Parts: sequence; C-alpha cells; structure tokens
Amino acid sequence: MSKTILVTGPDLDPSAAKLVADHGYQTVHTPPYADSAVISDYLQQTGAEGIVSRMGRLDAAVMDAAPQIKVISKHGVGVDNIDIQAAADRGIPVLVATGANAVSVAEHAIALLLATVKRILPLDAGLRAGRWEKPGFSGREIAGSTMGLMGMGAIAQATGRMAKGLGLKLVGFDPFAPDSAFEALGVTRCATVEDMLAQSDILSLHCPLTDQTRGLLNADSIARMPKGSYIINTARGGLIDEPALVAAIESGHLAGAGLDTFASEPPAADHPFFAVPEIVLTPHIGGVTREAGARVGVDAVRGIFQILDGQTVAPERIINRKLLAAVQAEQSNVEKQQ
Repeated sequence: MSKTILVTGPDLDPSAAKLVADHGYQTVHTPPYADSAVISDYLQQTGAEGIVSRMGRLDAAVMDAAPQIKVISKHGVGVDNIDIQAAADRGIPVLVATGANAVSVAEHAIALLLATVKRILPLDAGLRAGRWEKPGFSGREIAGSTMGLMGMGAIAQATGRMAKGLGLKLVGFDPFAPDSAFEALGVTRCATVEDMLAQSDILSLHCPLTDQTRGLLNADSIARMPKGSYIINTARGGLIDEPALVAAIESGHLAGAGLDTFASEPPAADHPFFAVPEIVLTPHIGGVTREAGARVGVDAVRGIFQILDGQTVAPERIINRKLLAAVQAEQSNVEKQQ
C-alpha cells in the first residue's frame, strides 16, 4: 500500500505537511476544485490511503475508484462536498476538524457585518471616484440591534462572543445544541426558526448544509425578518435561495448581505450578486488564515493517522459515526442469517 495522503487542493500548512512526513508518508495535491474524475485518477495513480478534503466533491464514484481509502478527513467542518452515506457504506470514517477555524471564521463574519452595515465599500468607492458623500448621509448604529445565530456550534459561539462586544443582543436556534451553549453566552433560545427570524435585525448563518437546511432562507423565510435587516453567511451558500435574496434587497425589505459563500463555487462571471452593491462578497476565505490553517491542517492530518494507526478518535469528530454503526449492524445481521 502506498504511504500517501491525497490533499484535494493546492495547500496544506507546513506544520501539517511535517506531521505527514514524520509518519513516513508523503502528500500529493490535486488542482483546486478538481472534478470527481480527476480526483479518482489521482487516487488510482498514488494509491493514497487517506484524503484531506478541501476542494472538489468526493462521491461514491471516487470511493469506488479507490477501494484502498481508509479515511477521509475534512479540512474544516463543512462536509456537503462529501457523500457521507457512501463513505459509511464502504466503511470509511469521515472526520471533521471541529472548532479549529472557529475564531478566524467568526472574525470574518464580524468583518462582513461591519462592512455591510456601515456601507464601507460603496463609501470607499465614492471617495476614490471624487465624491464627498457626507452631506445627506445617514448611517446605522449596530449597538442595541439583535443578532440571530442560526446554529450554535463553535463558530456561532465565537461570533456571538464578538458580537456581544459590539453591544448586540443575541437570539439563536439550534435543535441539536444543549441549553448550556445558549446560557454560556446569554443567548435567548428560540423554539422555532420563525421566532428567531422575526427578531433578527442581523442574521448570521452557522449551520451545515443538509437536505433539511438547503434553501433555508427563501422568499417566505426572508419575509419574516424585520424590514431593513441584514444577512451574514460564512457557512454554506446553498443555505440561501440566491434569487430570493437579490429580490428582497432590491425590494428594500433587506438592507444588505455579507456573504463568504455561494451555492456554486466559484460563481459564474454573470452571477446576480455582482450587480447588487448592497452585498459584500468574499471568496469563501473566512477560515483561510495562517493560524486557522495550521490548526485545521494538523487536526485533519492527525485524525487520519489516528485511524490508520488504530487509535481512538473523539466520537464528535467522526461525522458519519452513526451511519457507520448502522451499516456495521446491518452487515452483522446479514452474516448471522447466512
């Protein structure tokens, strides 16, 4: 078996690469956003035993092309680019680097919030174009407004701590988080998404993209938010119905949005967001800092070697743990019946 770890993307922090080398392995990188066929080719050519998943989709076809794969480790926490059921069906654990990039992503969420609400980009552009737009200008104070946190994981909690420093009141919704996550930050727990939306002058998205959350923010749910509110998304673009968001801003119901993610990445050159000045955009780089890159990279690689070496991995890091258990139980039942 080849002592190779495949990284689906061009970068891995030097500290993570050193950890790979210290275990006697080498890293091979795919081009950025390689498609499934290209990733499959790399896996077949290298015989890699583990994958650090960054860019590109890992579907059943990729896994079938590389039966030697023993573990997939996400460089972060969002696994919508990985078919976790297909991985479980093949006995492949999928790991996440829980909390490793929380501070960096939270900082970016706050940066998008300030840039959007304070209209930094259009004011900067106007000044550079020779306009002094102070006469008649009326800004908005953030302190005293209410921020809704959709999800209460590590990134949402870090965002909430920073938001409190700006004087924001916090409400949140997460059916899976314990009460302690809300109580520690003084976040008012909402019983329903609708209740949270109705109170959110600023809505910050921090939930995974699943079949249940895809298109969570659509025309109906956006309409439940207060007029003149804002949306911040550092999670996944697919959480938002993009045409509905544009329509809500153009109608004046939403005042703007700060977005680090798109439904399809990278976006097409004619994406409608580019024509809306009230939307501040960045290319999914909220967690791409030197500090977070080191933590996430090391966590991702360490998890791979824990699996390869037969060591114990923290249960919360194995995102498809329950699916793996269900598949193993079903296989056991079949064997008993034979």
